[in-house]
Amino acid sequence: MMNYRKVVGALGIMLMLIGGAMFLPLIWSLYYGDADWSAFLITGMLTVMVGAVMYRLNDMKGSIRYKEAYAIVTVSWLLASAFGAVPFLLAGTFTSFADAFFETMSGFTTTGASVLTDIEALPHGILFWRSLTHWLGGMGIIVMFVAVLSSLGVGGLQMFKAESPGPVAEKIKPRISESAKTLWLTYLSFTVAETLLLCLFGMSLFDALCHTFGTLATGGCSTKNASIGYYDSPAIQWVIVLFMVLAGVNFALHYQAFNSRSLKSFWRNSEFRLYVVILVAAIFLAFLGISTATEQSFAETLRQASFQVTSIMTTTGYATADFNSWAPFVKVLLVALMFVGGCAGSTGGGIKVGRILILLKQSKLEIIRATHPRAVLNLTIDGKPVGNNIVVNVLSFFSIYVVITCISTVIMTLAGLDIVSAFTSVAANLCNIGPGLELVGPTQNYGFLPMWSKFYLSFLMLLGRLELLTVMVLLVPSTWRK
Repeated sequence: MMNYRKVVGALGIMLMLIGGAMFLPLIWSLYYGDADWSAFLITGMLTVMVGAVMYRLNDMKGSIRYKEAYAIVTVSWLLASAFGAVPFLLAGTFTSFADAFFETMSGFTTTGASVLTDIEALPHGILFWRSLTHWLGGMGIIVMFVAVLSSLGVGGLQMFKAESPGPVAEKIKPRISESAKTLWLTYLSFTVAETLLLCLFGMSLFDALCHTFGTLATGGCSTKNASIGYYDSPAIQWVIVLFMVLAGVNFALHYQAFNSRSLKSFWRNSEFRLYVVILVAAIFLAFLGISTATEQSFAETLRQASFQVTSIMTTTGYATADFNSWAPFVKVLLVALMFVGGCAGSTGGGIKVGRILILLKQSKLEIIRATHPRAVLNLTIDGKPVGNNIVVNVLSFFSIYVVITCISTVIMTLAGLDIVSAFTSVAANLCNIGPGLELVGPTQNYGFLPMWSKFYLSFLMLLGRLELLTVMVLLVPSTWRK
């Protein structure tokens, strides 16, 4: 039977953390003299108080089982988005809860899809909150939760596995709480480094922080209507490209490189090598596609190709150009990259390069087995055997992903979208990217959609961020029974 007291108690702690985070945008509101400070003060205090009551009235002792971990993780993201939507409503940014919830879920899941039309007209507190939700959701609310509360013990491991992206949740320290702290320290180090570089090349501290949050979380929320295209600075664009690439890499590899003072750990990793090959090949193809249709300089074309390919493949969603107007070949390439995503253990969305690597290796084995039926073949990656359970899990994940994409595309056509807009809206939200093509392209937004479709796309964002099964297992009635 589901232990509801443990679930509610854990959710209470999570709400206190989210409520505490709301006081950060309040500081920016006061600094700039904006009127939205009261929205964060009221919501922050309310969220902390509700969380404290939930925690105090429940028992957190003992271990947390997998079914409770799935419930805590999924409901945490729903509650974070629901409470996180309140400042938008109190500040008058939105009058509809559907819009506020969509924007907040887009932030926490690092999707970057928006229903806003004039971003630059928003007060600074709201702009900072949009970006901060990215940063918190990028490494993971529960990873932060486990890092703060090491007393959870085995329960922390279950939640870490339920939220961490990729086919296998990787521990980089003997204790899961230490792994969570290490991941967040690495994340914080990159945050400081990128912020300093962006400030060095001309961004204000406020804009640098907001764009750093969007980059490292692969979220893509900008403080400007034209996104990164607002900054006509090659240096700023290349800095963001660099950190988007780093954000798409398994953060455990970053730690290993820091710890060993060597970059060899990157190239020894098969997933990283495939990630680099796909990225470089896609940039080359996009460069050819753009250069044949425009008369831009070599440097400009290379920068546009590198930025947009990296932004889409890592599921960041930043834009320096309207790629919706590019040649069909390049648009098809970008749509394909939406599904690739970053590496397992990165902040990127999508299917993940690690799963694609397993699919490719397993396909190769099946081809060999067809011609050598008596051969004993075992799947290995980096010299380590991959169990059949992981292979089955990856195949199931891929199959469910395809089915959900197809069904959801049909559903979105009911909202009045053409087939390209419907398909790319599903891909962009399920893969946590944000912009799609046609009516939901990089210069458009999702504000025109009916209310029900915004809630549905929010559900797809959650499915994509928690990688399907963590959410879907709660839809099975037996989860809630003995």
